[in-house]
Amino acid sequence: MFIGHGLLAFAVAAFAADWRGWEPRRALLVGAVAGVFATIPDIDIVYALVGLLEWQAADGALGASTAFWDASRDVHRSVTHSLVVGAVAAPAFGLLAARSSSDRALFARVAAIGLLAALVAIAFVWDGPIAALVMSLFAASGLLVARGVARASTLSPATVAIAALWGLWSHPWGDLVTGSPPDWFFPFPSPVLESRLVLHSDPTLHLLGAFGIELATIWLALAVVCRLTDRSIFAAIDRRAGIGVVYGVAALAVTPPTLAVSYHFVFSILGVGLLCGVVRETPSLARSRASYRGSPSPDGVLEIALTALAAVTVALVAYATVYLFLVGPA
Repeated sequence: MFIGHGLLAFAVAAFAADWRGWEPRRALLVGAVAGVFATIPDIDIVYALVGLLEWQAADGALGASTAFWDASRDVHRSVTHSLVVGAVAAPAFGLLAARSSSDRALFARVAAIGLLAALVAIAFVWDGPIAALVMSLFAASGLLVARGVARASTLSPATVAIAALWGLWSHPWGDLVTGSPPDWFFPFPSPVLESRLVLHSDPTLHLLGAFGIELATIWLALAVVCRLTDRSIFAAIDRRAGIGVVYGVAALAVTPPTLAVSYHFVFSILGVGLLCGVVRETPSLARSRASYRGSPSPDGVLEIALTALAAVTVALVAYATVYLFLVGPA
């Protein structure tokens, strides 16, 4: 769900801005800001790199991934995923986005840094030095994003704060079907939604459902982009996306994936989408020469993205159909 967090926040924020009558480019900008803030809580995964220090090469690639995720359980979805922390951090990030050099703006930035420092101190008192380290990374990341927005745009501090709040608050919900629930109200107890939402008792169907949710999120984001740029989402999809239906045979040939072991499924189905999106019919000589002069046009990039996504979607439906009717749930 790493990509989905940012794309969900982007899509909703950009659509809301467009609905409020904002100019399309500005609506896309505020959506992008919300999307970036929505990815910041996962900065806590950096601590999981500690697990790789304990990994032995003899354990293989699977051993490396296991060591990584085992280490992540110490802090992942904890202090940075709290709705309370988000409610405090978002206004601070908004204040840090002030562009003025006046005394008032300077005071606002000092106050914002004080709020973020208080969050780090609370994390240290409640959960110890590792939590404080993670919270420091979270605060520093938000500060860099806020200052970058201030330099590159004319968005007001209030707008940045609202975008940050939506991004930070939308993030934890995406984890409910793929892992352990977040620490919703840190530093206070979190007595609600204490276990993962199970989409189906069969672990493979649960994974396919979670993967489908991620695909739906990407579709939503691309649909918003097409709407705000006055493009047709269906016209950009090439018929070669239908090749993805062949992936259905994988349900008969490989071990059914689960959340615990899903690499073979995820990488292979994404590979199908990538091939369908990138590989095209033999272009004309003129088109080939034009393509070498520079990067693909925005329309070309959109066609690749939508065709690849459509291919993955077709592949997922084909795989799920074969699994349901020929393999059967556990």
